[in-house]
Amino acid sequence: MVPKTLSKPLARGLRSLRAAGPQRLILTALLLVAAVWVARFGWTVPVIEEAERSLYDQRAYLLAEQVEQDPRVLMIVYSDQTLIDSRKRSPLDRGLLARALRNIDGLGAKAIGIDILFDQPQDEDEQLIAALREMKTPTFVGYAETATNEGQIKFEQQEFLKRFIRSLEGSNASRASVRLDDNSGVTRIWPIIERDLPPVLGRAMLAGAGEEAKALPGYLGAIRYRERLFEESPVFTELAIDTFADPPDPETLAAFSALVTGRYVLIGGNIIDYDRVPTTFTAATHEVPPGLEVHAHMIAQMLDGARLPRPSPATLWAAALLVVVSAMVTAMLELRSWRLYPLLVLQGAVLLGLPFLLHARGIDTYGLPSIGWLVGWIVTFASVTAAARASVATERSFAQGALGKYLPREMAQEIIDNPELLALHGEKKEIYVLFSDLEGFTKMSHAIEPEMVAKLLNRYLEMLSKVVLDHGGVIDKFVGDAVVAFWGAPIALADDGERAAKAGYAMWQAGEEFRQSADPGLPPIGKTRVGLHWGEAVVGNFGGENRIQYTALGDSMNTASRLESANKALDSGVMASREFVERAGLDWWRPMGRVMLRGRSKPVDLFEPAPDFPAEDRAALYQAMILTETDRAAAIEVIAELAARHTGDSALVNLLERTRKLPASGAYVLD
Repeated sequence: MVPKTLSKPLARGLRSLRAAGPQRLILTALLLVAAVWVARFGWTVPVIEEAERSLYDQRAYLLAEQVEQDPRVLMIVYSDQTLIDSRKRSPLDRGLLARALRNIDGLGAKAIGIDILFDQPQDEDEQLIAALREMKTPTFVGYAETATNEGQIKFEQQEFLKRFIRSLEGSNASRASVRLDDNSGVTRIWPIIERDLPPVLGRAMLAGAGEEAKALPGYLGAIRYRERLFEESPVFTELAIDTFADPPDPETLAAFSALVTGRYVLIGGNIIDYDRVPTTFTAATHEVPPGLEVHAHMIAQMLDGARLPRPSPATLWAAALLVVVSAMVTAMLELRSWRLYPLLVLQGAVLLGLPFLLHARGIDTYGLPSIGWLVGWIVTFASVTAAARASVATERSFAQGALGKYLPREMAQEIIDNPELLALHGEKKEIYVLFSDLEGFTKMSHAIEPEMVAKLLNRYLEMLSKVVLDHGGVIDKFVGDAVVAFWGAPIALADDGERAAKAGYAMWQAGEEFRQSADPGLPPIGKTRVGLHWGEAVVGNFGGENRIQYTALGDSMNTASRLESANKALDSGVMASREFVERAGLDWWRPMGRVMLRGRSKPVDLFEPAPDFPAEDRAALYQAMILTETDRAAAIEVIAELAARHTGDSALVNLLERTRKLPASGAYVLD
């Protein structure tokens, strides 16, 4: 069950993914298949394969068991000093080996394994063959074939080796494979059991000693290498072969017997640049041990019964699918970045840390695709995220286009970034309200074809909408040819009043431009009238779950509407209230008297934007408004003088007539 805190983001992410489109989904599906493949078969993918092996080597070294010297295996070696003393390097001195074998044979070893290929003749061959045939201890001689050890032994060498082995028939000496698995350049796992090869050297030795049941039959997993506990004490005891070459005195013989009795004895070379085998420890320690030591580790692993279990193919498939699914879920959660980071870190730690944990618990992690998991996760996360973002980008573009028809770009972007703003709620705000109306449009619409009405109305509303949005306003609604807009919500700015004032005047200008550009064959188009007011309103989303509208409600909206309607009686185009003007911050206003608007109990002081009206005339008009309270005749005289100077100013003439008819209350009552 998905927690509620994740179910909603996951559902949104799933919707986004589904909305990505068929082509994107097909591409994403192909990438997911590739991700599953990489997460399952990371050890076979170029580049990733090398990273997998490198990480495995780190695990093997860091988690290796540290042990004291193992008393069960003894290595008797040809060293570089041995070669110097014997004055023979290749082939190794077989006379020395023959003498050593005769002395070791009676010391009680469980079995003897010789990791040397006798693949070319030497003068001491008869002496060595005689010593091998006389062995009472089970002895196993290294064997290899060109088919399985390509590059290490040639056909002529193999033929000689076969003849050498045949010469031992009927004795306690027989052949054993010394082949190791180093196909990747590092010996990490047990060699494949080839049908035509004898058992690997260690298995043959255990079988010869009667411990065949411990030989991990059929095991092909990782070689369990162990690390020395003390620097001065190697994991396996190592003695030089020339120590055993000459008959020792009784006291030395007793010491040798204690070292050999009950042990598996391996004989071979520990020579610089000869039969060196990189192991899982080599990258960390920079040490390349002799192949003989690898056989010693394999014998110890068999004696400990350390058959490291490997995860089954079904388990690996399940893990790969789980990795991909977890990446898909994470990509679809759409969490904020700070919440996503801990989840990413946790999953990365699991992907990289789980193989270490399994290895520490004795599981064979060779072939476990740790890097493959990580790459598969990344491919999945990237592909699903890209698909979801592509769909979100399309949706955002559509939303920006849709919201941009009603809101300024900045506000539209905020709502897109914070969808919770669309929740059903309202809050009280102080806003600047604009109402506009096109005079006589309803009457005109009855005189022309509906198609032409729609064309004209759309063009007209487009012009007025552009004015609102260009000035940072919010389009509340269209009511026929009327436009309702406001400033101050959802984002309030310091210059909202100024922008609202300029928008009101620009809207009247746009209306005049619309009138002048209309087809002369159409009925006359009336003036655009605008009302501006400032006040409190409840602003927010109202409606139901299936349909909502972002709007403003309150007396301030009604007052702006009344001011717009008053323009007809006042012979004006734009009219604003004192509340609006005092906050607009412009000096272009001229006072136009005090009136009682229909539906309001208190009078409203009117102001009209007149940017071209001379400053001295504006000052005179303000003085006239003051005189209406104390000396109405003087006020009428000032207004009359101004009207005479500004012929054709119908709003000024209207003010003069209203002042002459002004009642004792000082507020003209509009019909």
